[in-house]
Amino acid sequence: MKKIYRFSIVSSFLGLWITTLFPEDIELFLGFFLIFTFGMIHGSNDILIVNKLLKKSQSNFIKILATYLLVVSVAVLIFYWLPAIALVLFVGFSAYHFGEQHWEESLVNTHNIPKRIYFFAYGLFVLFMVFYFNESSVKMIVNEISGVTLNELYTKEVLIILSVTLLCILFYMLKRKEIMSNTLAKELFTLLVLVIIFKSSSLIWGFTIYFIIWHSIPSLMEQVKFAYGTLEKNTIVNYTKSAFPYWLVSLIGMTILYFIFKDEKHFYSLFFAFIAAVTFPHSIVMLKMFTEKK
Repeated sequence: MKKIYRFSIVSSFLGLWITTLFPEDIELFLGFFLIFTFGMIHGSNDILIVNKLLKKSQSNFIKILATYLLVVSVAVLIFYWLPAIALVLFVGFSAYHFGEQHWEESLVNTHNIPKRIYFFAYGLFVLFMVFYFNESSVKMIVNEISGVTLNELYTKEVLIILSVTLLCILFYMLKRKEIMSNTLAKELFTLLVLVIIFKSSSLIWGFTIYFIIWHSIPSLMEQVKFAYGTLEKNTIVNYTKSAFPYWLVSLIGMTILYFIFKDEKHFYSLFFAFIAAVTFPHSIVMLKMFTEKK
């Protein structure tokens, strides 16, 4: 994990350096490229993970796939008919999923309830840092997706509340020796790095750096180890081969959605709607995976 952390720090500052070289249009292209490759691949192999969790034979593949696609389809429809509610659910699911992925290994000995609260609060804190430094862009996207005009996001107030919540839980865990002081120092430095990145980057590029480097790549490594038992070159290749058909289907699905609704919805709206539709079942699958590992 130390190698992953060093890689994440170096890659984050490399991403920050890119912002000084290219205009925002290039950042936007690179951001969407990385999200549609590494980002989508990390959530494309849920069927493999579900099969591993259920320890079922290949005969159940069609049933599992049909159920998964049904959940994704329902999520897309909710985003189309009830976009404001879907947007709130997307932020909530994403927040918990981000916090769980980042902290699960460090908090393996922590009591369940404070740990779950901490996962959600931490993920929400990261998202609201992104919102805080990109308020105008976030308001525009919320309006495009839901039709709701927000005059104020109250990001500063939310960040203060989340900071107090996180600190209280951290002190509780430190007192019970459920977390090490060096881990806390490392994570505070990580948040400082993220603040620098979010402040210096555009909305999409800043989110891309976090989503790919700090979430998707570590998640991919966890999934490979869970599915195959080891993290080696051949298991990474096997995982990629297994994920490729689902990634291709996802990409085709996103393209079809764009051409169907391009006259009704802005690209950002369709993009976040599709990502959200995949996030809902993916976050549930990852929750089950971490529970099974424990």
